[in-house]
Amino acid sequence: MKRLLNIDWLLRIPLAIVFLQQGLSKLPIALDDAQSYELPMLVWVFVVLGELGAGIGLIVGGLIQRLWTTIADMVTRFSGFVIGCIATGVIWVGQPDNLIDVLLYDNLHVFLWAGGLFFALKGNRI
Repeated sequence: MKRLLNIDWLLRIPLAIVFLQQGLSKLPIALDDAQSYELPMLVWVFVVLGELGAGIGLIVGGLIQRLWTTIADMVTRFSGFVIGCIATGVIWVGQPDNLIDVLLYDNLHVFLWAGGLFFALKGNRI
């Protein structure tokens, strides 16, 4: 018996909202913003578009899973992978002294990374 509502929406929606908010807050894409994080403009563009695309991809991947199962699963997995990459980059740019500092003081990004990893590995499987 198939469930009407998959429980992963409880994680999918907040994760997508956080990434959409972060991406939208960086618009319009500006060189000054990239320089404030000491990133090249090309990387900054990928970050902004990645945040927006991953947020949209998580929602779309969940909505179309009944119609196009394989495509929806790939969209969800790719979005999770992008979320994991961006969260890793944010942690890396913060230049923490060690892993314990990351776990104790940067737990938001650790949770975002874990959420991305969850969807990258699980996809849309129930």
